Amino acid sequence: MIGRARFAFTVLAFGYAFLYLPIALVITYSFNESRLVTVWAGLSTKWWIALFHNEAMLDAAWLSVRIGLASATLSTVLGLAAGYALARVPRFVGRTLFASLVVAPMVMPEVVMGISMLLLFVGSDQLLGGPARGFLTITIGHVTFSLAFVAIVVQARLADFDRTLEEAAMDLGATPWTTFLTVTLPLLTPALVSGWLLAFTLSLDDLILTQFVAGAQSQTLPMRVYSSVRLGVDPQINVLATIVVAIAASALIASAVLTRRSVDKRAAQ
Repeated sequence: MIGRARFAFTVLAFGYAFLYLPIALVITYSFNESRLVTVWAGLSTKWWIALFHNEAMLDAAWLSVRIGLASATLSTVLGLAAGYALARVPRFVGRTLFASLVVAPMVMPEVVMGISMLLLFVGSDQLLGGPARGFLTITIGHVTFSLAFVAIVVQARLADFDRTLEEAAMDLGATPWTTFLTVTLPLLTPALVSGWLLAFTLSLDDLILTQFVAGAQSQTLPMRVYSSVRLGVDPQINVLATIVVAIAASALIASAVLTRRSVDKRAAQ
């Protein structure tokens, strides 16, 4: 029994080391003095200073943040509507098709989605004169696959939702819309925040789909990093990766805290 426990612990340790040791090395080498990312020459913050003076990288980061905020917000609104319909309306015409379309972006290869959306935008530009590929088309592309994740989160939250609270509100004279705004929506807030953070992270990280729907003048942060790495790893990439890891870790921690509070609140009820 002890031998099995040691073996399981060893395997787990190697697994975590394989996943997180490279990230730890990237963070460490972001403070490296040398320009060579594989040679340690002492502690320095000069690459952090250089990154914050790199206008091309900062412009790409700001574009990614704006796209992430817009796509995450739209995905949350549309995902809330889709998840609510799937959880609360058991039967309607085309429900199976609707559910399949909502989930499809989660399993469909991004290359296929990218090609199809590229053809859509090129065709609409030729027939209708727009939209030009850039901020708007990238946002639409990110919303297309992000809303599926939000819808699944909302649907899962509504699956174990205590409907007696809504019934009590309506018994007291509240309309369905008032009940939704004052009872259902506040209780769904942790799930919506988790879905929003997930959608924002997916948008900030996407590369494949973005390359198909982005214009020549719209280069997001992953695209800028990819083009830079192809010419050799710049130490500024380590700094950028450290910042992204910190943001992603903060988002995951915030999502876990909100989810835990929601569970504790339901348990207390």
